[in-house]
Amino acid sequence: MRYLDPKADLTFKKIFGEHKDLLISLLNALLPLADDEQIESVEYLSPELVPDTYVGKNSIVDARCRDVKNRQFIVEMQMLWTEAFKQRVLFNASKAFVRQLDKKRKYELLQPVYSLNLVNEIFIKEYPDEFIHNYNVVHELHSNEIIDGLHFTFVELPKFQAHSIKEKKMAVLWLRF
Repeated sequence: MRYLDPKADLTFKKIFGEHKDLLISLLNALLPLADDEQIESVEYLSPELVPDTYVGKNSIVDARCRDVKNRQFIVEMQMLWTEAFKQRVLFNASKAFVRQLDKKRKYELLQPVYSLNLVNEIFIKEYPDEFIHNYNVVHELHSNEIIDGLHFTFVELPKFQAHSIKEKKMAVLWLRF
């Protein structure tokens, strides 16, 4: 019996774009969220980030949602790595971030956007034992100084080995899947 490949675009979108409980589990397992930051429920948002003007660039992501704290989460499955993919991830998360406010709303109301990107290719060869890469906007000299708002997680699926993550059993289960 053959099964559908969860990395295939349509299958991935069916699984995580239509089943909130599975999406929540995946996000909580793979994002660097503290225990008190875990996602409890989500509301799906349109995966299409339509430009404000007709000359703008349209974007479509695999899954996009918002939790009860108004944090947004974007999930992408990418089969082939390109440097342009990093730029696309930044573009999509930035677009979701800036669209939170209209002219009348205050900047203090902005909530973080998390971008989880599963990549079926090795793209950082310098760190053969690291397969989850978390990025934030940080101070150049003092990396503990973070500007909250945009968070990026890239997972290199081919590097994953079950013994690599001991503390997060759910992450192991999802990455095996």
